[in-house]
Amino acid sequence: MQSLYESAQKIYPRAVKGRFVNWRWGFVWLTQIVFYGLPWLQWGERQAVLFDLGARRFYLFGLVLYPQDFIYLTGLLVISALSLFLFTAVAGRLWCGFACPQTVYTEIFLWIERKVEGDRPARMRLDGSPFSLEKLVKKWFKHLVWIGFSIWTGYTFVGYFTPIGVLGLEFFQTRMGSWEIFWVLFYALATYGNAGWMREQVCKYMCPYARFQSAMFDKDTLIVSYDAARGEPRGTRGRKDDLQAKGLGACIDCDLCVQVCPTGIDIRKGLQYECIGCAGCIDVCDTVMDKMHYPRGLIKFTTQHALAQGWDAPRILRHVLRPRVLVYGAILGGVVLALGSSLALRTPFKVDSVHDRAALARVTAEGRIENVYRLQVMNATEQQQTYRITAEGLGGLAVASDPLVSVEAAQSRWVSVRLQVPEGSAAPGSHAIHFHITTEDGGMTVVEKSAFLMPR
Repeated sequence: MQSLYESAQKIYPRAVKGRFVNWRWGFVWLTQIVFYGLPWLQWGERQAVLFDLGARRFYLFGLVLYPQDFIYLTGLLVISALSLFLFTAVAGRLWCGFACPQTVYTEIFLWIERKVEGDRPARMRLDGSPFSLEKLVKKWFKHLVWIGFSIWTGYTFVGYFTPIGVLGLEFFQTRMGSWEIFWVLFYALATYGNAGWMREQVCKYMCPYARFQSAMFDKDTLIVSYDAARGEPRGTRGRKDDLQAKGLGACIDCDLCVQVCPTGIDIRKGLQYECIGCAGCIDVCDTVMDKMHYPRGLIKFTTQHALAQGWDAPRILRHVLRPRVLVYGAILGGVVLALGSSLALRTPFKVDSVHDRAALARVTAEGRIENVYRLQVMNATEQQQTYRITAEGLGGLAVASDPLVSVEAAQSRWVSVRLQVPEGSAAPGSHAIHFHITTEDGGMTVVEKSAFLMPR
C-alpha cells in the first residue's frame, strides 16, 4: 500500500552573515522595539497608544478617535495596500522577506533554536540521534524559552487594548478577566505555532500573497535572481582551476544557497512563488564568490529583462521607474496627503443629533411649537470643554433649554435640547434646520443637520 501524501521535509536554515541579513535583523529590532515599547509610553496621564474598546475611544498620542472616525482606519488600510502594491512592483516580496510578522518571529525563534541546539549540522544531528538526556534538556529548554517569549508577546498585544500597567497588576493579583486571559493565550499560541512549528508552511501554503504576487510582478521587477549564463554549467573545482579549461561556470554547486533558504527552495531553478525575497542566498553566494576570488553577483537583485539583455544599473533603474510604479506612487502620495490634511484640519469634537421620538412636536403653554432633540457631544481633546448650542433654519427658531454644555476630557455626553418657534411661523410638515455647536471661545464650530416638525 502506497500513500499518495508526502509529508513536508523539515527545513534547517543555516546561519549566514551579510548586508541583507543585517538589514533583516535591523527590521527585526525596529519592529519589535515599536511593538513591545509602544504600550509602555505615557502621554500625560494615560497610555500613549490605547484602543479602549469598552469606552469606544482610541488614543494615538495626542489624538482621541471615536468609532465615527472609522474613515481614518480605512485610509490607513488603503495606504498599506498601495504601499504593498508599490514595493512589490518595484522589488518583489520585500515586505515578506524583511518586515512581515511571520518572517520576523520566525527569525527570532530560529535565533533561539540556534543558541540552544547549535547551527544547521548540530540541529540535524540532534534530531537524528536516539533519545538521550542531552536531547531532552535541549528540546525542553528551547520550547520553554519559545513559550515564555510567546506569552510575553500575547501579553503585549492585549496591552494595546487594556492599559498594560493595569494588566500587569491584574496578572500578579490573579484578577485578569476571562477575555484578557483568552486573548493573551490565543495570541501566544498563534506566535508559538506559526513561528516555532509551521514557519515556512505559513508562507508557502497559508498566506494568500504567495498566490497573487504574480499579478504585481513583471519582467522589470527587481527579484532575487540567479545568473544562469554566468553560473552554468555548475560543478566543483579548486580555487586555482581555470574555468574555461574545465568548461565550468561560476557556480561551484555547494548548495549553500539552498541551505540558507528559510523556505527550502533552490533559487537556481528560477523565480518560484515560495521565494520570500529575504536575499539570504545572495549573502551566502557572495561569501562563496569572495573565497573563490570570483566577482560577486552570481545571485543578486535584478530584473528578468536585465538578465536576458545584460543591462547596466542605470538602464535597470530607468525601467524600474515605469508607468505602473509611477501611478502607484502618485496615488499613494495623494492618499497620504489627503489623510494627513484631514487629520491636521480635524475638528476636535463631534456631534450626533437624534429627534426625540417620545415627543416629536408639541404646543407649549406660551403658544409656541416645540421639538425635543437629543445631542451627543463628543470631546476629543484632553481638557474639559464647554460648548454653546444654537440653531437656524426657521424664522424665530430659538433654543429654549440651556444652550451651554460642558463635557469632560475625552468623554461624550448626551444632552436634551428643546427648540421652539412661534406658532404659524411655518407651514405644517418637516423643515430642515441646522444645529451650530461652537466652542466657548468661538474658535471651532460643528454644524449638524436635523428636521423641525410643524403639526397639522
